[in-house]
Amino acid sequence: MHLFDQLAIDSPDNLVYGRAPKPVTTRRGVVLGGGTVYPELNFTVPPMPVDETTISEIRDMYRAIVDEACGRAVALDCEALVVELETLIEMTITPRYAIELTETINEVLDSWQSRTGLKSALRVTPNDTREMKRPPYLRSGKFLDRMLETFEGCARAGGELLSIESTGGKEIHDDALIACDIGAVIFALGIMGPRDMAFLWKHIVDIAASNGTVAAGDTACGFANTAMVLAEKKMIPRVFAAVVRAASAARSLVAYEQGAVGPGKDCGYENIYLKAITGCPMSMEGAVAACAHLSPLGNVAAAACDLWSNESVQNVKLLGGRAPTVFLEQLIYDCRLMNTARASGVDRAYRDLLVASDSSLDPQAYVLAPANAIRIAAAAVSQGSHYAACKAAAAETLSLIKEGHEAGAVRIPEMELTYLDMLTAAVGSLPGNQDRFIEQMLAQSDMTKFRPEEYALRAA
Repeated sequence: MHLFDQLAIDSPDNLVYGRAPKPVTTRRGVVLGGGTVYPELNFTVPPMPVDETTISEIRDMYRAIVDEACGRAVALDCEALVVELETLIEMTITPRYAIELTETINEVLDSWQSRTGLKSALRVTPNDTREMKRPPYLRSGKFLDRMLETFEGCARAGGELLSIESTGGKEIHDDALIACDIGAVIFALGIMGPRDMAFLWKHIVDIAASNGTVAAGDTACGFANTAMVLAEKKMIPRVFAAVVRAASAARSLVAYEQGAVGPGKDCGYENIYLKAITGCPMSMEGAVAACAHLSPLGNVAAAACDLWSNESVQNVKLLGGRAPTVFLEQLIYDCRLMNTARASGVDRAYRDLLVASDSSLDPQAYVLAPANAIRIAAAAVSQGSHYAACKAAAAETLSLIKEGHEAGAVRIPEMELTYLDMLTAAVGSLPGNQDRFIEQMLAQSDMTKFRPEEYALRAA
């Protein structure tokens, strides 16, 4: 296990899109983080059953989606792209479905490269089906076995970048969000999540190594993105969601501690912190992800991306063509502009415009600005445990937001100002000793929600 005790990127000048200190080269020759931003296309089926009666139709649908997308990429002189197969629950419960789809997509990508020279890579993201049984068994059982079988089979079938949206800790995190309970949030993100990810990512890294593929990265989508969506619906404060975002970096970092090398998965907006800490390339999503969720982060999210993604779009027919092809075109034009700015020597200036257009309008965007991300990452990486890192990231985020509001650099809704003081006091009151914190949280947690032994914890 590799522990990060210093930043790989310690200056905002170097935290910029397209460049990562540790680029990744795919087997078809795509260099991620080597100076060029590429599009990453994510798609799914429209609402329909996924079973023996439909899997052949779905396979034909995926073949057509990727074939049409590659054709459009070539027509727009796009040098390379990444395609993501993000499985549906049924495709992980029945690994054969995901493996067959991986084979199909891989065949299409190989065909386009041999005929046109289009470079590509295929990311496969099995979903974390362990949470289907509550409270979940995380370290054993059929859901884990089939999920790992999916990883193994898809890696052999041509899935080159392996990712997941793991959910360990979500059993208590969902309620913690609604209650704005920062202590329970930090328990989920700083204790439970990291312990589960250490277990899970050891398996994923081993699978990648044994199949010559790439362990890419995890995402706190089920945690921080849930907070963002709730804030967008005015169900929780935006400042609270901003703190959750920064705190989530402590859990997502564990994938890299176990051996992941990027590119981090698109829906992890915390990836900017991880890029600063690890130096690994990262995928990000923003404005073009509105097909999947609304957010206040449409432009700032691109500031340090190495892949630019649309999140996930259903395969429906639009006037311009299939929705995945339409969204790929938008991604290609965004990437073309970023890369042209880089070639013209004004990439930092363009990055700063992306940041400036969002960062003053919402605290969630403000904490993703490169200078602020460096501060948060530095606070987290200087700690000796995931708990301490999570707590330090939360405290630094609150300080940054307060400073930014006082300086007029970020707008905070008047009704949320009191939350800054409340959250600061709550974080400051958390025990410095991790064991004491665990004991305290176990004593006050609803033990019907999760199984402590699945996190190597003892019930209170």
